[in-house]
Amino acid sequence: MSQDSAEWKSGGFSEVKEGEGFWQGVKDCIPTLLGYLSIGFAAGVVEKTSGLSMIEVALMSLLLYAGSGQFIAAGMIAASHPVSAIIFTIFFVNSRHLLLSAALAPYFRHQSLKQNMITGALLTDETFGVAVTSAQKKKQLDFKWMLGLNLAAYLNWFIANMAGGFFGQWIPDPEKYGMDFALPAMFIGLLVLQILSKKAFFIDLAVAISSILIVVAVSFFFPGSTGVIVATIVASTIGMVIGRWK
Repeated sequence: MSQDSAEWKSGGFSEVKEGEGFWQGVKDCIPTLLGYLSIGFAAGVVEKTSGLSMIEVALMSLLLYAGSGQFIAAGMIAASHPVSAIIFTIFFVNSRHLLLSAALAPYFRHQSLKQNMITGALLTDETFGVAVTSAQKKKQLDFKWMLGLNLAAYLNWFIANMAGGFFGQWIPDPEKYGMDFALPAMFIGLLVLQILSKKAFFIDLAVAISSILIVVAVSFFFPGSTGVIVATIVASTIGMVIGRWK
């Protein structure tokens, strides 16, 4: 058994199960595809109506590869914002990926720097959710499995963007068809799977209730998404404290 497929038992690590290779990662990506296809399609529509060509839509989906970032970029391009402002805004919005990568890093310590760079470059909110769910009962994740997961998401996102850019002229209002709800619905499904895999219902319920109350309370004093940011920090801290206290 190679070092890439299992860790030494003397170190107290668990073995990576057989079959968790590239194609298993592709299969595990399937539950997220509805979100990728619908949101990616909507992103393509917005990018096209912002004045971007099909080549520019393709390059944005392949190089930027970030739903929120692409929506922001399309809007700012349409409003003729300077390039520096667009870059800074997208960097700030996507800085959360530093935290996502840091959270998964312990599961890839056995991999090479090159493999970790590939994993981090293709990591998204959705593939992070799938990976975290899969990592609940493991000490490490398989690089080939993660590569299959990430590449399946990457390819589907590109196809959805191109389809949206091509057919966007006939769909002026994507929200009319519920495309804006597909991404939240997908994350709800991933959250349910993660909760069921941990069976820590009390902590999860406490965090969920705290998040709702904090968002509602903060919304009375601050506009925009401030409540979501505050709720994320405070509720996660509450969950950590409860977990350590138990």
